[in-house]
Amino acid sequence: MINKRLLIKNLLSHNDENSFYDKKQKLSLHSKEGKAKFIKHICALSNSNPTNNSYILIGIEDEENTIIGVDFFDDSKIQNLVNAYLINPPKIQYENVAFPSLPRHKVVGLVTIFPNDKITSLVKKTWKYKANTIFFRRGSNSMPTTNFELKNTNQTLVEAIEKNARNNIELTLNGVFDFIKNHKETYHPQYKVFKEQFVLCWAGKKTIINEEEYFSRVDIELINEQVRLFFSALDEVQISYNSNSFIITEYILLGIDKNETHYPLEKTIINFKDNGKHDIIREFLFEPPKFDTLVIDHIYANNNKIVAKIENDIALSVTEHEDVLRLPTNYLICYLYGFLDAPNQLRKAKNYIKNIEDKTTYIKYKEAMRVLRKVKYQ
Repeated sequence: MINKRLLIKNLLSHNDENSFYDKKQKLSLHSKEGKAKFIKHICALSNSNPTNNSYILIGIEDEENTIIGVDFFDDSKIQNLVNAYLINPPKIQYENVAFPSLPRHKVVGLVTIFPNDKITSLVKKTWKYKANTIFFRRGSNSMPTTNFELKNTNQTLVEAIEKNARNNIELTLNGVFDFIKNHKETYHPQYKVFKEQFVLCWAGKKTIINEEEYFSRVDIELINEQVRLFFSALDEVQISYNSNSFIITEYILLGIDKNETHYPLEKTIINFKDNGKHDIIREFLFEPPKFDTLVIDHIYANNNKIVAKIENDIALSVTEHEDVLRLPTNYLICYLYGFLDAPNQLRKAKNYIKNIEDKTTYIKYKEAMRVLRKVKYQ
């Protein structure tokens, strides 16, 4: 197994981006420009590496090559995005890699582009990039072309980098100790070994709701690869496991005013296999709650009024300031009822929410955007 933290360090030792890896401070998949640039780099790396893996690192400050980290990103449907925009799309994988030097909520995003051995091109116009354009890597740049031939140029070098990132007993044990040390006893850090070779650690704050056990602020890592498999800032989840699988059922708390209820959102099943591999299966469970549409219309109008005031730097009333605290959840509910502009409206209030002294609302903002992304892909 490859230790992904060590792999990232080995890639960063090649200080400049090149034809088999790229690095970014962050992804901006909600904007047309950000989405198009991501697709462009996937296309270019795939074409320039037909027989070996290639990589994009997210959360790296470019000039100094510093690891700054990004928020946990659990978009399991990112492959659908690639499939929608590319002819002969490669298989890709996004993983959240934990680093001890980063805050608990930060990781380095590792995008792996697997070898495709086919020429990849744009299936349709994307931002300013024309349909049928082929991209390839020239050094650190992703360049357009209309005529391209696949060449095996990086296989030996990339295989050597990956070989040097292989896991060992010392790295695995250090990973378990680091995980337990970094989580308070109230979060019940623990580990389990699957198939005599996979070590999985998890921690979370346990609560009992209606005689059922839930965990909040859950953190789950596959220690062998130093990959964070699940992270939740506020949501409640239920956890179960057997000899082959580890199962997380995620819930979200939704409601109008203070009448909130837990709704199942998604089930994640991590299956461990005898051949030293694992896969992750996700089952989307969410069914929107039923509310009075007139009430939703009123909430949406009130939300937009507050956002307009924020944009124009107009002071909010005491009641409106209290409503801001529920803005992420309310806009999420509005989106579920057909107000498709709700995510854009919520983004307009991001900086205001981020500057509120109590960070709970900002955490709810990030959780709401994560759920909106999941619902959108469904």
